[in-house]
Amino acid sequence: MSDKNLRITEDHAGRRLDNFLFNVYKSLPKSKIYNMIRKGEIRVNSGRIKPSRKLHLDDEIRIPPYLINFDENEVIIKIPPSRIKEYWKSIVFENNDYIVFNKDPELSVHSGSNNQFGLIDIARAAHESDEIDLCHRIDKSTSGCIVLAKNKKFLRNFHIQLKDNKITKKYEAILIGQFKGNQRIETKIDSSTKEFLHKVQEGSEGKAAISEFKLINNLGSYSHVEILIFTGRMHQIRVQSANINLPIVNDKKYGDF
Repeated sequence: MSDKNLRITEDHAGRRLDNFLFNVYKSLPKSKIYNMIRKGEIRVNSGRIKPSRKLHLDDEIRIPPYLINFDENEVIIKIPPSRIKEYWKSIVFENNDYIVFNKDPELSVHSGSNNQFGLIDIARAAHESDEIDLCHRIDKSTSGCIVLAKNKKFLRNFHIQLKDNKITKKYEAILIGQFKGNQRIETKIDSSTKEFLHKVQEGSEGKAAISEFKLINNLGSYSHVEILIFTGRMHQIRVQSANINLPIVNDKKYGDF
């Protein structure tokens, strides 16, 4: 059996390779997709690429033979009606292009080994549309507004504005300890693959992470702060808070609990 090539249309131009493949092969574990990219089983325009590679119009993705008919036996995710009902109640704003959803803590945006379904699965089931896509992500344990795109044009425009720093990303958190004044934190964040624990790297390794912490109120042994982030590293706020010895309350991964 020969390989199969997927040609990128205008609707998918600008998407990351990994996110595109997650959408095409919904029942395939993400770890498997990453493994195939790393081994070179999946290529773009005959060349090896990284999962984060942005796709362009008319790019050709080579798919290995055993994936050609993979989704014929795709497992359909069943979303409980109660979760659909909760979803509609949590919509803050909606128009023809996007949805603003107020995410509860402990709701993952994606399905995974510990989650049968995530926010994106619930949204697609509620709207009966596979075109619904996440514009950005927030941690499972974080509550707050998340934007979902209804079409690829809005998704591309959102990502352009995000890249150009035209979108403000603001968070609030309760830190353990006394935070004094305002502080701009610029660090390098590196990922430890052995423990899957992201840590601050003080040397030249890792990726730049920039945040501004502003005190809202001191609460005895705790501090209520507002945080603006200018980069989007995984667990950025949690890592930086722990690095200044003021971990977020109940953060079992980076706090001392």
